[in-house]
Amino acid sequence: MADSIPVTRIEVAMSRINAIRDAVRSVTHLGDGPDASRLADVGDAPALLAFLSDPAVHAPIYTLPRPLTEASVLAFIEDHLAERAAGEGLLFVRDDAEGTILGYSDIQVWPHWAAGELGGALHPSLHNQGRGARGAQASFAWMFTALHLDLICETASHENVPTQRMLDGFGFARKGDVTSMRPDGTTRASLVWEMTRDEWFSRFPG
Repeated sequence: MADSIPVTRIEVAMSRINAIRDAVRSVTHLGDGPDASRLADVGDAPALLAFLSDPAVHAPIYTLPRPLTEASVLAFIEDHLAERAAGEGLLFVRDDAEGTILGYSDIQVWPHWAAGELGGALHPSLHNQGRGARGAQASFAWMFTALHLDLICETASHENVPTQRMLDGFGFARKGDVTSMRPDGTTRASLVWEMTRDEWFSRFPG
């Protein structure tokens, strides 16, 4: 996580902070419908490790534990459960009938700024089908409405051209560069984008 994000920091009233924390603590699914992602729990560690172990999944993502082991993935899930209890983060997974994880979403929330960040990945078998962009669009709208956020801040590496194109295509505003720190203490240069609630629903009403 980069300490310098979000770039835009507007303090909100304590009533808003409490409402955001309560919303984070109360949600159980990201979105609606039968294929909505569910909260990850400690029992998901083996399946999540199998999913994350593919370099096509983990290579672009700086927030994942390194090295990837069942113990580190279990700790990753436990950290997110603690963040949910504090009203500051969520970890969702989507799996199939056999229990194979097909995607995950990692949401960081800064309640005092009414801001959040979305990360995540899809199974490589679902790449290049437009599903990532459609899922991100639905998730951004959900974050604004379900979590009562005013701002979404996103980062991507300089090499992650698909994410850059997606964020630019959605109309996120570029905000420069930051240094992102991985859990193991190493760093990565990241580009930063932001979008406000009003800007989002002006572009994507309803």
